Order: sequence, then C-alpha cells, then structure tokens
Amino acid sequence: MNDILMPASRLGARPATRRFSLAALRSRIAAERERARFRLALNRMARDNPHLIDDIGLTNRQVEEEIAKLPFWQR
Repeated sequence: MNDILMPASRLGARPATRRFSLAALRSRIAAERERARFRLALNRMARDNPHLIDDIGLTNRQVEEEIAKLPFWQR
C-alpha cells in the first residue's frame, strides 16, 4: 500500500498543536517582568551612577545592549 494515501493517524504522526500549562505561562511572565525590572534598574544606574557599572562587571557596551531591549518609551 502507498504511504502517501494513508491518514496521518495511521502513520503514527502526532498533531502539531502545543499545549502549555498555566503554571508555565505564569513562570514565563514572571521571568519577563524580572528581566524588565533589571533593565530599568540598569538604565537608572547607567544614568545616575555610571561608575557602578564597572563594579558589577559589565562593560558600557553590554549595558547599552541591555538597555536597547527596553521598549522605546522606557529608555
């Protein structure tokens, strides 16, 4: 028999739908919020106390790259 005409269920293929749990969604949102808070604090630190950037082990270029990930209204 030709496999081209067989239904996908007979070939053992699973549907292409993904299911995520509510806990995973909450975890993802919490992680994104934490990253945003870090970037806002980094932006404040770079503006108010630029000498502290060296103390936390980041270069000015790394700080600029992280700040660039903020939405334009928060930069």
